[in-house]
Amino acid sequence: MKNKIKFLRRSEDFDLTQDELATALKVSRQTIVAIENGREPSGSLMLKIGKFFNKDPREIFFTEDGACSVQVGEVDSA
Repeated sequence: MKNKIKFLRRSEDFDLTQDELATALKVSRQTIVAIENGREPSGSLMLKIGKFFNKDPREIFFTEDGACSVQVGEVDSA
């Protein structure tokens, strides 16, 4: 699954390493690497990433044909 994680992470607004993003999201750096390389995250992680970057997850995650379909709602604080 294509996404804008690396672009957002390295943007002027955030300027984060993979480790820093992983720590903020409470996941491993390997999870961030996998997502940046196209692995599809769980729906709850998509929502958490969207909330972190203050964007609708559909603006971040997309398939070849367009934005993916995720239900936007509350993110667990786990």
